[in-house]
Amino acid sequence: MANRGFRRAFAPVLALSLLALCGLSGCGLIGIGSGAAASGATGPLETHILNVAAVPSVDSAGFFVALHKGLFAEQGLTIKYTPALSAETVIADQLKGTYDITAGNYVSYVEHAALNHQPLQIVAEGSLMRPGSQAIYTLPGSPVKTLTQLKGQVLGTNAPKNINYLLAASVLTESGIDPTQVTFTQAPIPFPVLVDDLAKHKVAAAALPEPFATMAEESLGATALTDLNQGATQDFPILGYVTTKPWAQSHPSTLRAFLAALAQGQQIADSNRGEVETAMEALTGTKPIIAAVMAFNSYPIGVDKIRLQRVPDVMLQFQVLHQRFSISQMLPA
Repeated sequence: MANRGFRRAFAPVLALSLLALCGLSGCGLIGIGSGAAASGATGPLETHILNVAAVPSVDSAGFFVALHKGLFAEQGLTIKYTPALSAETVIADQLKGTYDITAGNYVSYVEHAALNHQPLQIVAEGSLMRPGSQAIYTLPGSPVKTLTQLKGQVLGTNAPKNINYLLAASVLTESGIDPTQVTFTQAPIPFPVLVDDLAKHKVAAAALPEPFATMAEESLGATALTDLNQGATQDFPILGYVTTKPWAQSHPSTLRAFLAALAQGQQIADSNRGEVETAMEALTGTKPIIAAVMAFNSYPIGVDKIRLQRVPDVMLQFQVLHQRFSISQMLPA
């Protein structure tokens, strides 16, 4: 709870507009503001029902706002939402056709595209990390008081080699600690279970995003050992919206409709904290006391390939990838 003032001070309140973003096209932005995507579908929707899996964290705030406010319905879409444990757990199902669109961390998607050559396409950015939105937490009275004291200890993340791991490995390295000196959990763990594992001392520390970070503060008195928004991963792209390339090619009008509604949700999430709190309380079960103090990320519109290239580049730096991968392979032509 000691971090609440810090979190509030840095909660993003900048409103982004499609007009402003169009001016960034020279910086690598692939905008959804051109053609049919700006106003939704221009032709008949190929389907009116979309199966969407999204991680129920603050990173997906734009989606939850759009869903809660009926913005997808205004585009003629019915969203069947499934909470996702992590991107890793839903990618296989998406490739099988269970989900049309998923929202999860870029690291898992890039791994599947780069290493397994899966036809995944990033259709929209979801969130950029901001101070206070992700941190490593320990319990009161823990012998781990510094990052150095994590050596030989178990650090909990929600899936191996994903964004949690990458952010933690980056911060450890920035502090002069070899990540191999820390034991990372190796099985997928839902964030609520990870909070429980911290409480039961199954892990010495846990890397947690919002709202799970504030949940740990409120329920356990957990304290932040270090903010993950620093060094090589400062302001890092965290979550994106992904389809398979064949699905995107066969559902152009449906995808445009989805992106038009999502863009509205992103803009609202980036400028209206109250709307995010309300949406997450309604759709993810986030308690009002948690929603009121949790830190936010920022919520861009469109796809900036220069910014997203940071993801595979940092993955290469920390040996999640072993050769450079161009993010352009995962973006619309």
